[in-house]
Amino acid sequence: MTSTLPTTKMANAIRALAMDAVQKANSGHPGMPMGMAEIAVALWSGHYSHNPANPKWVNRDRFLLSNGHGSMLHYALLHLSGYAVTMDDIRDFRQMHSKTPGHPEVDITPGVETTTGPLGQGLANAVGMALAEWLLASEFNKPGLEVVDHYTYAFLGDGCLMEGISHEVCALAGTLGLSKLIALYDDNGISIDGKVEGWFTDDTPARFEAYGWNVIRDVDGHDVAAVSAAIAAAKTATKPTLVCCKTVIGKGSPNLQGGDKVHGAALGDKEVANVREYLGWSAAPFEIPADVYTAWDAKEAGAAQEAAWTKLFNDYSAQFPAEAAELTRRMAGDLPAAFESTLAAAIAATVEKKETIATRKASQNAIQALAPVLPEFLGGSADLTSSNLTNWKESVAVRSGKPGNHVNYGVREFGMAAIMNGVALHGGYIPFGATFLTFSDYSRNALRMAALMKQRSLFVFTHDSIGLGEDGPTHQSVEHISSMRLIPNLDNWRPCDTTESMVAWGEAVKRKNGPSTLIFSRQNLPYQERKPETVAAIARGGYVLQEVIDAKVTLIATGSEVELAVAAASALNAEGIAARVVSMPSTDVFDRQDAAYKASVLTKGVPRVAIEAGVTDFWYKYVGLEGAVVGIDSFGESAPASVLFKHFGFTVENVVAKAKLVIA
Repeated sequence: MTSTLPTTKMANAIRALAMDAVQKANSGHPGMPMGMAEIAVALWSGHYSHNPANPKWVNRDRFLLSNGHGSMLHYALLHLSGYAVTMDDIRDFRQMHSKTPGHPEVDITPGVETTTGPLGQGLANAVGMALAEWLLASEFNKPGLEVVDHYTYAFLGDGCLMEGISHEVCALAGTLGLSKLIALYDDNGISIDGKVEGWFTDDTPARFEAYGWNVIRDVDGHDVAAVSAAIAAAKTATKPTLVCCKTVIGKGSPNLQGGDKVHGAALGDKEVANVREYLGWSAAPFEIPADVYTAWDAKEAGAAQEAAWTKLFNDYSAQFPAEAAELTRRMAGDLPAAFESTLAAAIAATVEKKETIATRKASQNAIQALAPVLPEFLGGSADLTSSNLTNWKESVAVRSGKPGNHVNYGVREFGMAAIMNGVALHGGYIPFGATFLTFSDYSRNALRMAALMKQRSLFVFTHDSIGLGEDGPTHQSVEHISSMRLIPNLDNWRPCDTTESMVAWGEAVKRKNGPSTLIFSRQNLPYQERKPETVAAIARGGYVLQEVIDAKVTLIATGSEVELAVAAASALNAEGIAARVVSMPSTDVFDRQDAAYKASVLTKGVPRVAIEAGVTDFWYKYVGLEGAVVGIDSFGESAPASVLFKHFGFTVENVVAKAKLVIA
């Protein structure tokens, strides 16, 4: 957009909306929006390519507010530039079911690209978006027809850079040379506890230069022309850029600016009045002068930008129809027509082969079977590819200047998960990344954010319990699966053999409205025989693996413990105690089934014993207080797996004894 209105007045409109909304809510963070107002003017009025009428335009630039507590900055920008964010929405800041929640939330507010709040993760998502843009451009662009060509911009503050995830993701971004990633750092020296010089004295520019970034130092963050020039320079760089903007937090508040009191609380009626006088802003609360709206309005420019791209894409489609259709499909998140038949054939192959292998190997086989029809697969591992087995025959490692479909994330579990979320948010890829299950702790908040944002990120975890043996309790996951089951909208799969592993992968790929974990064993697990109709039931999360007439007990198990349940049932049946076996690879999916189906699996009046090599508390929701659980309520030990399973009571004799107790 172009405007003759002074940029100061454009910036002050942001300040006014931010302070008024926070004041009305009596809750929020006015300091950052007021301090970054000129930076926002520089980016959004001079560089940011977007169309307010179509927030999902494929080739839009991406803008992420990593310092998401300053959400009123984003809401002000969206409202002023013409998105479907009304002044009533601004008035409803931080209120129930409003479009303007306390922190930005994707799919709640038009124009918000990701959910931020946990500091540093927006920056990580930005790395994922820039990675996706580069890989898609490398795959689809043709000379003179660059249909994938946009930038990723991230605003961030001191808090984002204190978080360890910023190191993980920015180091990788520098190594990969993601040149269309531009971060604008709000260097105001203040956080909630006061001046950060007492706890944050990093030489941030030198740190990013060491990562391999282009760094533009000492930019006056209140000089729109200076910030704009820095952004223009960043767009010509051959590496990611950090623009270091010196700012005053709460700029415009005569009595509070520059201090921590303006960071996270309403200014108060008196200081709001002082700001209006100080800035010469005469408009009433929640009123914007017409000339300010005109200056900010991006609808016409955005429509022109998208129209120009649409013409380019039409030319592209005429010359490369197959590629155009493929890009359209992938950005829509639709699976290819051949996916269902490919999956069905792959499942049938596991039934025919009846292999006894580790489920981590079964997982690799599933990837190999599905990858030929899923060019959108973007795999990876946190330095454990040879153990997690997330590569496949056609996988190509991503390197600087050399695109591929498999990312070596290094020992960066949290960064990997949050980058994957950024890739999923961008579109065009289905990301999956792996580590040992015990290190899911490192990435946990990114798993939670994926679930909150309903993104199709696939988190692969191997070495799932005491079965990994000699590495000992630091690596033996006993509480992890149960804790992940507590995260809303996260589907967790722990398959027992090759067929369940293939089904789990298929269901995770098909799920568009949320993430999945895929949890696999280190040790070999035997194939379990099933009826054809039972194979189909695996996708329902829990099913009857072995049925008997007049059952006296139901044994429920997951993963490696299904083998034990089957053996224990055999022993019970040999004694004349009719025992049925339920395999429950995904309790989350099972819980969504209708009541009739669940009742057919967990038959009323039949006592139950659950078996899983993890903490026991979770399983009482299925067995009841009158049931029993064979599990582990302590940390593990360092010993061979066979010794450990016996030591912790995962034996036929113990399961049989528990079953007899619940029957009595």
